[in-house]
Amino acid sequence: MTKKKTSNENIEEDFKPLEITSPRTAEAPGPTVGDTCCSPGGKAKAAGAEGHEEAEEEAEASYVPTAISLFLLLAGILLDFLDTPWFSGYVRLLTYGVAYVLVGWRVVWHAIKSLRGSFFNEFFLMSMATLGAFYIGEYAEGVAVMLFYVIGEHFQEAAVLRSRRSIKALIDNRPDEVGLVSEQGIVTVKAKGVQVGDVVQVKAGEKVALDGVLLSERSSFNTAALTGESKPDTKAKGEQVLAGMINLDRVVELQVTSAYENSALSKILRLVEEAGSRKAKTQQFITRFAKVYTPIVFFLAVGLTFLPYFFVEDYDFNQWLYRALIFLVISCPCALVISIPLGYFGGIGAASRNGLLFKGSNFLDLMAQVDTVVMDKTGTLTEGVFQVQQVETVLPDRAWFLSAVAALESKSSHPIAQAVVAEAGAAHQRHVVKDVAEISGHGLKGEVDGKQLLVGNGRLLDKYNVRYEPGLNEIVETIVMVAVDGAYAGYITIADKTKADAPQAIQRMRKLGVKRLVMLSGDKDTIVQKVARELQLDAAYGGLLPQDKVRKVEELKAEGRTVAFVGDGINDAPVITLADVGMAMGGLGSDAAIETADVVIQTDHPARIATAINIGRKTKQIVWQNIALAFGVKAIVLILGAGGMATMWEAVFADVGVAFLAILNAVRIQRMDFE
Repeated sequence: MTKKKTSNENIEEDFKPLEITSPRTAEAPGPTVGDTCCSPGGKAKAAGAEGHEEAEEEAEASYVPTAISLFLLLAGILLDFLDTPWFSGYVRLLTYGVAYVLVGWRVVWHAIKSLRGSFFNEFFLMSMATLGAFYIGEYAEGVAVMLFYVIGEHFQEAAVLRSRRSIKALIDNRPDEVGLVSEQGIVTVKAKGVQVGDVVQVKAGEKVALDGVLLSERSSFNTAALTGESKPDTKAKGEQVLAGMINLDRVVELQVTSAYENSALSKILRLVEEAGSRKAKTQQFITRFAKVYTPIVFFLAVGLTFLPYFFVEDYDFNQWLYRALIFLVISCPCALVISIPLGYFGGIGAASRNGLLFKGSNFLDLMAQVDTVVMDKTGTLTEGVFQVQQVETVLPDRAWFLSAVAALESKSSHPIAQAVVAEAGAAHQRHVVKDVAEISGHGLKGEVDGKQLLVGNGRLLDKYNVRYEPGLNEIVETIVMVAVDGAYAGYITIADKTKADAPQAIQRMRKLGVKRLVMLSGDKDTIVQKVARELQLDAAYGGLLPQDKVRKVEELKAEGRTVAFVGDGINDAPVITLADVGMAMGGLGSDAAIETADVVIQTDHPARIATAINIGRKTKQIVWQNIALAFGVKAIVLILGAGGMATMWEAVFADVGVAFLAILNAVRIQRMDFE
């Protein structure tokens, strides 16, 4: 299944509040959960903390008139039951009228406003049904329908706000103030006012408020809020520490690398908040369905009111109008319109609790359909932490050979390059390096101490017609070949190791029914095949350039497969964009990963791939359960209502009761275990 592509301009518009752009696919933005068309509040709230705080205040304020309306309704029903003499005429109408206005005025107002456009919506249906009930004298039932409709909305709002709070509490409970290191000592200041380059102090047990580089020798951090991992992560001097981590060991100092609003945690929060604007196809279908379904229901109700006049001898207008009103209440699509986006929102929240960020509910649906997972090797299935195993050179000065190669490799961020630099130590800093150029999929070339160096794989030396020992290509370990001034000078071998949870990840994906597991790598084929045999993959291809990976994924998609590709989100950007679902492994804090991938795995654990598939499938299962529940109950009560065997009270259950049950089912996903 292929995602529908949109232009970069559209994506930028979708993600404007995030201040990041993506070349990825996305459906047109729509209302987020909590701002659904069923909400009597009507207007969409602004994205971000201020908008949600405003939504919470409005929701709480609306509970008071609802409570008063409920009291008046119960009092009216009791007085009717006792047949109180004075409770009749205008007194009775006024009592029920006030109860109705307290909860129904917003719904009626939205129905009136919608008359200028597409007025066949749930506001119009509820207004027609309840005002019609007042017309025929069924005051209590008219109030009850509107009251329970609004109570259902309160349950929806409460469920959404609970989900938002749980996500926010999980991710963002950073301290508002930090200890700034200054000439006057430690000064407490607002975190939002700290500048990039400032040094802050974090005490043991405190949560880090800002991204920064560790200046102290080392400390352990709890990263659970960001990654879902309970195991402490020990950071050494010079390593990155991110906002949201908890310092466990000792007082440390950090040099701030990102402003408060630009931290990785802030981006994650905005990403989760904006994810609801990218709608799954099921949501889009229900929206389109409601636009067709609602006018059909309305005209059927009109027919139910007037057509019996021509076929029934003792036709009673009020009797058939009452049946039509019941029909309208039952047919209101609120259970679908509310519970389906809430189900997807719950899936996005559950994913964030498990260290996964979905860019939209459409990707939850696609993840549920994945039958082929294609993975990069380095950093995805292997640690990506390389160590030099062997240094061989034909030059007389081995020390110069290693340090010169390291000097050139220091200009690259590739893990293999960093391994060579680490082996050489500080010695590489004494060399003068100029004119460095990186040749994609081959290696580096540049000038070191006036000598022309080529450092890379065999293809690089072949490209420049440098002869080398044929047997070097048979070495299993990663090999870095070196040429100096156009002549072969030696090689360095480097080894990586498979991640501890990689075998478990493969087993879990197999159990979930993933039919094909493939590895694509730019590393030499002998190493790739060795790793593939260890993990029992279906296929593996080594020695690939970025365009070769794209071709392989195109071949898999041409077979009709739904493909997820997992890579680092930077070098693999073209193939991540091409895949049905692009996943960035270990993308926390990487702008490139957030921009390119559809799903960001905040840890570097491949087992999270299976977790993402499981969450997608469970979410889809719950959404379809809600659809079946809503259609099933409504169909039964519609038939009963049309035949005169159901009252307004059954109609209330078919509408509000089903919506309430669907909401409870939707929030259930928050408590599920996906491991």
